[in-house]
Amino acid sequence: MTLVLSKKMDAFLGELSVPSNEIQSTIIERVKGMDFPTSRDEYWKYTRVGKIANGQFSNTTNTRKEIDATSFLVSDNYIIIENGNIRTDLSQVNADFVVTYKTATEIEHLVNIDQDNVFTALNSGLYNQAITIKIAANQVIEKPLQLVFISTGDSIMANNRILIQAGKSSEASIIISNVSDTANNCFNNTITEVDVAENAHLTIHKIQNESATNLSVSTEEIRQANNSTFKINTFTLTGLLVRNNINIAVAGENCESYMNGAIVSAGKQHVDNHTYVDHQVPNCYSNENYKYVMDDYSTGVFNGRVIVQKDAQVINAYQKNGNILLSDNASINSKPELEIYADDVKCSHGSTTGQLDESALFYLQTRGISLANSRKLLVSAFIGKVISSTENEAVIDLIHKLLYTEYGWDFA
Repeated sequence: MTLVLSKKMDAFLGELSVPSNEIQSTIIERVKGMDFPTSRDEYWKYTRVGKIANGQFSNTTNTRKEIDATSFLVSDNYIIIENGNIRTDLSQVNADFVVTYKTATEIEHLVNIDQDNVFTALNSGLYNQAITIKIAANQVIEKPLQLVFISTGDSIMANNRILIQAGKSSEASIIISNVSDTANNCFNNTITEVDVAENAHLTIHKIQNESATNLSVSTEEIRQANNSTFKINTFTLTGLLVRNNINIAVAGENCESYMNGAIVSAGKQHVDNHTYVDHQVPNCYSNENYKYVMDDYSTGVFNGRVIVQKDAQVINAYQKNGNILLSDNASINSKPELEIYADDVKCSHGSTTGQLDESALFYLQTRGISLANSRKLLVSAFIGKVISSTENEAVIDLIHKLLYTEYGWDFA
């Protein structure tokens, strides 16, 4: 069996080059004995990764001389990354964030990473440089730092690695944009490690607007210390296959954790969001709200899992997943989960799936609004609260612009 797996992984690794150091060479040797997940794996039950596993990718370091990223920028403080290669020549970073670029032999990992996950192991073995971002203790940074990951070319695999350290009593936000520039059948494999120190407040806005043929697996590993606040807002607008894994270890008391998601899909797009919140200590709060709008033959997955450990008393944890199917052929698999071992908690979860309200559509049409515009209005209202929860006007405006470009929705 191992020989069969080795041959299968050897085929996948065929044109991928491994950085020349012992750490990553060792990881890739171990990867050769691993396999990609199948529908028999509970964690991947509704997401088939054959388009990735059977792909023939390269991780070329060739870059273009010029890339126009201005239409994606919402901050004057940004880093451009093309196919996993950091383009310092196109980036500008102010001194508020301490940004460095380090190889696998230079970085110190912030959290525990599951190296038995094949995508995590591939990333660890193949990335060239990690982007390390430090926010100094007691520093409040008003302007966000934006990371723009751009896919170019055909059948390119990009392994992106980000490390974020929010120092004690700091406050900042980071925007992560995934976009494409004449890219076809590219695969982005991204890991973000986040350490939120005591009394720190960190927000991440993630905007996924890739080519309709691109594939993406993104994993965020977060650890929170006492009195910290962490928020992540995920907006998925395009991409053939998109998988987001968010794992939060709430290791300190009096923490707040927020996860919001707005997913819009059409064609044969597949979007899968897996969230995991581990409440390890008492007196904490978590809230997640994901909304999907699915059209054509698109499919979606939401799996939100919250664990309240035995000694984690006085926990308030909430999950909400709402879905609208615009087509009879679209589908969603929703599985909110609560696993509670403490007795003094307030926890709830819920999921709803339906179509647009026919009476509301009729009412709007009686007011002279066309059926198509009525549908757009109701859909915009449905996901509008999630979008507005970002509390960043530039990000909101960009999302509105992208939704208009991709789907003709006008939020004006």
